[in-house]
Order: sequence, then structure tokens, then C-alpha cells
Amino acid sequence: MENLIILGTGCAGLTAGIYAARANLNPLIIEGSQPGGQLTTTSEVENFPGFPEGVDGYELMDRMRKQAERFGTRFKSDWIESVDFEGPVKKLSSGNTTYEAKSIIIATGASPKFLNVPGEQEMFGSKGVSTCATCDGAFYRDMEVVVIGGGDSACEEALFLTRFCSKVTLIHRREELRASPIMAERTLKHEKIEPIWNTIVEAMLPDEEGNVRAVKIRNIKDNTESEISCKGVFIAIGHTPNTNFAEGVLDLNPFGYIVPQGKSMVRTKYDGVFVAGDC
Repeated sequence: MENLIILGTGCAGLTAGIYAARANLNPLIIEGSQPGGQLTTTSEVENFPGFPEGVDGYELMDRMRKQAERFGTRFKSDWIESVDFEGPVKKLSSGNTTYEAKSIIIATGASPKFLNVPGEQEMFGSKGVSTCATCDGAFYRDMEVVVIGGGDSACEEALFLTRFCSKVTLIHRREELRASPIMAERTLKHEKIEPIWNTIVEAMLPDEEGNVRAVKIRNIKDNTESEISCKGVFIAIGHTPNTNFAEGVLDLNPFGYIVPQGKSMVRTKYDGVFVAGDC
């Protein structure tokens, strides 16, 4: 049986691993489906202390992992499907494997949301629909693409894509961006980025080979519909917490995030089970 199992390898999970290892708890981190978490898909992190010029997200997470390993944190490539937190021994199940621990830290983070419109899932991946500009942006060199969203993530995606793409159309359902002022200003000033306000995407349209050729949009003010030709679509409309394994076990809010107990932001209703990060 383990002293401590940590679920997730984002900032919260790796930080927990560093401190737990330094406290001689010999922690085991179960990596989950996206080792390194969301920051591995971020081109530049500007608000992390100690990097005045910014740092690549993948590089930052790689450094954090090595730091955790230096102090003895162990890693397991697996993901958890169900949990049992009753009693002093906490049980985690993944397929045919069961893990047991005295304490658990849940730092599973969140995954990108989708629009659930026609064509989205059919063309997700190699057909032109993506949630990761740093992963796929270089495939669209000198092409026109669409970014959907209005927060910091959408602005970051759009700005990164200007390195490769001839034009980036930013579609947002509101009249102004929800992003932080500095990100919004950079985005709106960029000559390659064209915002389209008060508009939603109703479908992603394929060409004869099944690749993205356009998006069908509708203005929510006057209900006019039109198409925007593009070769790629990047969705940046927020995230859903990775807490499916905890449904019916932990208290979740209507959005699926774990509800902490009392005044603490880390305790759950079970002794020895804690939560950290964006879940």
C-alpha cells in the first residue's frame, strides 16, 4: 500500500509530488491521459515566477517533472476509472489494476470543451479540427484558419497561429473578448487576426476528401447565416474538469468540479482525500 497517490501531472500534481517527496512520503503519481497537463500545449507561459522572458509550457512541465523525480517521486502511466474512498484504505481502479493508498491528492485538471456541432467530431484530429494550436498550427502554414472563443486561451491560440497562417478569423459569441486586457489588446491589434462578434458556429463543413473547407456561422443578433472558408478550425471555448471517476463518490458542482469542504479549499468529505488545481 502506498503512503500517497497523486492523480495528475499538471502544475498542481507535480508540485504536490515535489513537496510530498521532500517530506519522505515516497509519493506515486498516476499520470492520466495527458502527461504534463494543459500547459504542455501552451506555446509561452508569461506569468510563471522566475521566467521574466516567459517559458515554453512543455519545457516548464518537463522541468517540474525532473524536479519531482530528483526527490524520489515515482510515476505510473495509467488513468483511473473508479474510486472507493470509504474506510482508511483508499482504493483506485484502472481496468484490471487496483491501487491502494493511505491518502490521495486529486489533481486531474480539465480537458477542452467541444461545440457538439455537425462535422466537429468527424473532422477532429487529422481532418482539420483541433483544440491545440501548438500541436497542429504548423500544418496550416500560409493557410486561413478559424479560432472559436473569446478568453485568454482563444487569444493565445490565435496569436500563436499568426506565426504560420496567412489569416486567423476569431469567432466570438459576445461583443467583446473575455480575455485579460493585455491578451485582448495584443489580439485585436494583430494585422493577421480578424474578429467576428456576436456569432456562433453551427457546423463545420467538409470538402470531398472529408477535410475542413469552411464553417457555417450565424449572427445571434439578426440570425443571418453565412460560411467562412478555412482549412483549419481551433476550438478554445473553455474546459471540463476530469472528474468522471468521482461521480457519485465526491460532491461535484453543476459543472463537474469537486466541491471542497468547509473553509478549506483542498479537503473533501473524506479524510485523507484532497483536491488541487483545476478540478
